[in-house]
Amino acid sequence: MEVGLTWGRKMRLSFFLLQPFRRTPLMIDMVSRGFYSTDMMRVRQQTNGTGMIRRATGRQRRIAGLIAAGIVILFGSLWLLQRLHFDFGLLFGPCGMKQRTGLPCPTCGMSTSVLAFSRGDLLTAFYVQPAAAFLCCLLVVAAFFASLVSVLGVYLTILDRLWAEIGLGRLVVGLLIILAAGWAVTFARALAARP
Repeated sequence: MEVGLTWGRKMRLSFFLLQPFRRTPLMIDMVSRGFYSTDMMRVRQQTNGTGMIRRATGRQRRIAGLIAAGIVILFGSLWLLQRLHFDFGLLFGPCGMKQRTGLPCPTCGMSTSVLAFSRGDLLTAFYVQPAAAFLCCLLVVAAFFASLVSVLGVYLTILDRLWAEIGLGRLVVGLLIILAAGWAVTFARALAARP
């Protein structure tokens, strides 16, 4: 049996039809039948707008926990090894390019900068190799967001959109630009120090 529109329902229908927001056929049908409610508003808000925050799944929380723990363990172990006076020269030999030409290679000073960063000496880290210090800062930011996801279960949907827009290719190009900029600084400093 078809329900006819009364004067009140017609007024509500015309009021909603004149609103400046996008309407769906379901909403117009619901309004015309007098079933417009907060449930309908909630459904409309969920389908039209994407929230900035959503609840993380269990898998996302575990992965984020591993990322955050890995970064904290990395910097924590570097800090502890420095406190125990471990000789990092045993792991990383001297730079071959610097020994032959006297000029630094693109990665010269990276280990020294990362070690200074893990000690908390940020000025030294940025002075020795700005690219390494900047990448360490990016790791700290990543650990912060990963800990938000793992501990609080809060997932920022803007990160998905950011990753979708940037993509892997642009990320690699960005990292290469950062590395080249750090090398330019250390190279210029080495050229200025030459007699």
